[in-house]
Amino acid sequence: MDCTIEALYDLSHTQAADYLKQFKYPWEALEGIKELILKIGQTLDASEYDHPKDDVWIAKDARIYPNNYIDGPCIIGHKTEVRPGAFVRGSALVGDNCVVGNSTELKNVILFDNVQVPHYNYVGDSILGYKAHMGAGSITSNVKSDKKLVVIKNGDEHIETGRKKVGALVGDRVEVGCNSVLNPGTVIGRDSNVYPVSCVRGVIPENHIFKEATKIVVKKRDD
Repeated sequence: MDCTIEALYDLSHTQAADYLKQFKYPWEALEGIKELILKIGQTLDASEYDHPKDDVWIAKDARIYPNNYIDGPCIIGHKTEVRPGAFVRGSALVGDNCVVGNSTELKNVILFDNVQVPHYNYVGDSILGYKAHMGAGSITSNVKSDKKLVVIKNGDEHIETGRKKVGALVGDRVEVGCNSVLNPGTVIGRDSNVYPVSCVRGVIPENHIFKEATKIVVKKRDD
């Protein structure tokens, strides 16, 4: 499968478009997310974005519920909901019309427009494409148990990332089922689905269904 940014994402749905165009692979962009947010934040229109504290910009039409924590650098886009109990640790670029749900934790991420991480999700060192959705309890694991550098395993091809922390690179319109774990360096192609309670690793091609590790099938038109 093609694991490039071009193959995974429609860049018209993120403020990070110009930044991402610099790279071939999405994991290469993880290092500079903090600096990217600080740069974009300085350009945002004060008539559209509140600036409640240092390095935090929140669209005036976003819905920010009480009892959450948002730390910078962070940008929350237009009409996005941040629900009670959300923990935004920083370096989070959250697009328009997103949902950051109860007990969801974000750290060093780019969420394209219309992404939903609505219930009990952990998303760290990851990029989620346009209209990607993570079911309740699904998480990105971003550090290997042996603490070695993450390698992207794409069939017989092994791509060194040079990074200890890499979560998941999730393409546009991907659906991740409830209580699934996306292991470090997981890449999921556009329009693919992951069954609930899955343990996913490696590269899942676009337009496929991950049922289990030995059963990854092409989606039918009526799926």
